[in-house]
Amino acid sequence: MTIKEVRMPKYPECWETCGSCANGEVFVIEVHVKPGDVLRFDDSLITLETGKVSLDIPSPHAGTIVEVRVSEGDKLAEGDVIATLDVA
Repeated sequence: MTIKEVRMPKYPECWETCGSCANGEVFVIEVHVKPGDVLRFDDSLITLETGKVSLDIPSPHAGTIVEVRVSEGDKLAEGDVIATLDVA
């Protein structure tokens, strides 16, 4: 068993330069996975909402979800752990 933490990636650089997409707080509007789910690379883990856009966060690895560490309504920042994944 090889466990990897899946963390919130850096927000797109355009959010900082444009300024309109990232108005308001960034929070989880939907969690697409639960423990035991088998994922492929790039399957959606969660959907985020900002002041102007919704953004799916994909899995950076294939594997099985061990633990989900976010819930709908949670506010997220870069580097926060979204889930743990068994990539063995």
